This record gives sequence, C-alpha cells and structure tokens, in this order.
Amino acid sequence: MARTVWDSSVGKKTVMAVSGLIMLGYLVVHMLGNLKIFFGAGEFNHYAHWLRTIGEPFMHYEWTLWVIRVVLVIAVVAHAVSAYQLSRRDIKARPSKYVHVKRRASYATRTMRWGGIILGLFIVWHILDLTTGTVHSGGFEEGKPYQNVVDTFSTWYGNTIYLTAMLALGLHVRHGFWAAAQTLGAGSRRRDRALKTTANVLALLLTAGFIAVPVGVMTGVVS
Repeated sequence: MARTVWDSSVGKKTVMAVSGLIMLGYLVVHMLGNLKIFFGAGEFNHYAHWLRTIGEPFMHYEWTLWVIRVVLVIAVVAHAVSAYQLSRRDIKARPSKYVHVKRRASYATRTMRWGGIILGLFIVWHILDLTTGTVHSGGFEEGKPYQNVVDTFSTWYGNTIYLTAMLALGLHVRHGFWAAAQTLGAGSRRRDRALKTTANVLALLLTAGFIAVPVGVMTGVVS
C-alpha cells in the first residue's frame, strides 16, 4: 500500500506537503532562536548549549538534537525527491513548452523549482559554515556560535548568500504553505483567503526574522 501511495502523484504531493510543514515548523522555532542574538553573546551561546542538553538526564548530550537533525534530513530528502519526480512527470506529460504563459501564476509559483535548488545549496553551505566550520571565514570557534555568526555576516559574500537564500525562502513558503493546505484538503472557497493571508504573513515574518540577524551585524547592533 505504501508503494502504491508513493507511486501516485497524489501520494508524492502529500509527502511534499507533510515534509514541507515539518520543515516550516522547524523554521519558525529556528528563527525565534536566532533572534536571541540581540540579547548578547552570553544569552545566545547559552541557548546554543541548551539545544545540546535538551532531555537530560534521560537523553544523553546532543541525543535530542541528533533526533531533530535526522527528522529534518528525512523531511528534506522526501521533499526534494517528491518534488523532482513530480517535476519529471510534468515534463513527460507535456514535453513541449506552453505557447501562452498563465498570467495568474504568481512569481513565487513560477520560481518554486529554482527556489528549492537555491535553498538546497544554501543548506549545505550553512552547515559547512556554522556547524562544521569547514568554509567559515576567520577562525571558527567551537561552542561560540555568537562569534561565528558575527564573523560570517562581517563578510560581503556571507551576507549575499544568506540574504538571497532568505528571499528565496520567503517566496517558497508563500506558495508552499497554501499548496500544502490544498493538498491536505484544508482549502475551500471560504478558507482560501485566510490561508493565503496566513501564507503571506508567515513568509513575511520568516524572511524579516532571518534577515534581521545579518542586518543587525552589518549595522553594528550585533557586534
């Protein structure tokens, strides 16, 4: 049954919707955590340490964090694979390009695929930059995320990569939230307006919340 569901377009869209909502929930929490940087190095570094001790003593050091990471990896992979396979099905169903472009299609809708690619590449860079320190500018300091964040956003390329990705994220969330609601049967004529408003507000808040950090560093509010 699971294979039958997965092989269907409806099944793949459902996987995309559920995995997308899981990632959206994480993004909201992650954004709120990031804003702690405005309370100073001590507060932000303490928060980062707390993330590694969630559930102690029942859970060992970093166990809960690794559970979250595994769930997110599964969600990202499921989202990307289902999106790719649905895209291939669309191309096979209509190999020739449409003569007329639908005017109703929003900019976010038309850029969903490119936005997904940008976000995928950004995730890799973000991990290598602030988690492993592999591509981090300056000296990466283990256990000192505040200093590492300031280092990253003190470079023009760090800001450019991050701001571009966050704008792509806003567009992706704006269309993706509404699409997920339709897929999961939450949409209706009465609720469509409320769902679109919610999608717009979520996209705006997430984009503004994430962008606030590099802007804070660039303006000297965070230093």
